[in-house]
Amino acid sequence: MFDADAFIKECQFKAIRSSGSGGQHVNKTASKVELTFYLDDSLVFRERQKERLLLRLSKRLTKDNVLILQCEETRSQHKNKELVIKRALQIINEALVIKKRRIPTKTPKSVIRKRLQNKSRRAKVKSSRKKPDLD
Repeated sequence: MFDADAFIKECQFKAIRSSGSGGQHVNKTASKVELTFYLDDSLVFRERQKERLLLRLSKRLTKDNVLILQCEETRSQHKNKELVIKRALQIINEALVIKKRRIPTKTPKSVIRKRLQNKSRRAKVKSSRKKPDLD
């Protein structure tokens, strides 16, 4: 579909201090990783793929068509970078997949016949429960 290594090279990474509690270690290390990918400037994707990504990732992209992902799950900057890359590749792969169009099947005649037989049988049962008409 696309070259993942070239995609990773086009991404920009920035290390930021992670939020939340954690004591002295958190206050001095930048373990949170932010991935930035500029879709318009990308050379990895063809025009059709870019259009598809714009359409499918419209809620995730900024106004300038920039994909920004962050990861602060672990205390290690390297593990966070691996996780954010993995997440970005998964998002891109899912957006590029073309779903197979469903072709509705015709209902078989035997199914229609069976439904009508059950319907008439049920109608007979209900009509037999009525009080007899004496007129």
